[in-house]
Amino acid sequence: MRLKVDWFLAGMVAATALAWLFPEPGASGGWLYPDILTKAGIALIFYLHGLALSFGALKAGTLRWPLHVVVQVTTFLVFPLIGLGLITLLGERVSPELRLGLFYLCALPSTVSSSVALTAAAHGNIAAALFNATLSSVLGVFLTPLWVTVVLRSRGAAQPLGPVMLDLTIWLILPLILGQITRPLLGRWAERNKRVINKVDRLTILLLVYTSFCDSFQQGVWSHHGWATLALVLAIAAGLFTLVMAITGGVSRWLGFPREDRIAAMFCGSKKTLASGVPMARLIFGAHPGIGLILLPIMIYHPLQLVICGVLAQRWAHRTEDDDHGHARSTG
Repeated sequence: MRLKVDWFLAGMVAATALAWLFPEPGASGGWLYPDILTKAGIALIFYLHGLALSFGALKAGTLRWPLHVVVQVTTFLVFPLIGLGLITLLGERVSPELRLGLFYLCALPSTVSSSVALTAAAHGNIAAALFNATLSSVLGVFLTPLWVTVVLRSRGAAQPLGPVMLDLTIWLILPLILGQITRPLLGRWAERNKRVINKVDRLTILLLVYTSFCDSFQQGVWSHHGWATLALVLAIAAGLFTLVMAITGGVSRWLGFPREDRIAAMFCGSKKTLASGVPMARLIFGAHPGIGLILLPIMIYHPLQLVICGVLAQRWAHRTEDDDHGHARSTG
């Protein structure tokens, strides 16, 4: 089987390398004006999300409320509680920025496009996956900064919630609403140009990744961190993913979910969004010099979840097809 390289994942590596080689343009005070560029990029991303969001397509999935409860509770309660236990367990053995980044990963909402695509590939409940992934992205605008604020305050780092929520409202929620308002006018155009919009969205995220790492490299945040940190985060990310997949799968079986709903629950409940995670971090943490280290866990978790879920989707799809063929032979 030929392995296809995802240009977006390669772009993340390239953006990080550029920030290491040329940090001045994207750092605070640089000629790219990162403060303005960041907020404009965030507004563009969420406007495009609003433009592409079809609430009419969600109606078929709204009635499976036990499934929705499992996914949302896993995403915004179970995951953050695991994160709290993890950073308590790690203690002072890792830097404060990395601990914050690990918890931020746990507090993020689920992905939208990849959750739905992988659920479809695995022959799961597509409508329920679309509903849950979309609901998660909306709830995350409010719940993610709330969780981060609770953790920061518990460690004596006071984080005023008002200014953060105001920024999130202006640069995330309003563009999202504007995208919905203009959908009747531009919705068909957006459907025809979905590939172009997706590329613009991903390129904007890569620009935000670049500016996020520029300050960190310029201020020497990474001077005390190397391959050992990357290996540690990779191991933790793999452990988190495995644990949450086991929890969602076990709860789904215990509740008697059909196979299609179990697939949707496991994919939506275990995924974390990079697309919303990077712009939200820029607003929540501002010009924090360690933002590159804060973003490291989600940047590692994102490709890891795609690879593992891709393998699982193929396996489960083949299993479903084999079951269907067996049933057809037995009834033929």
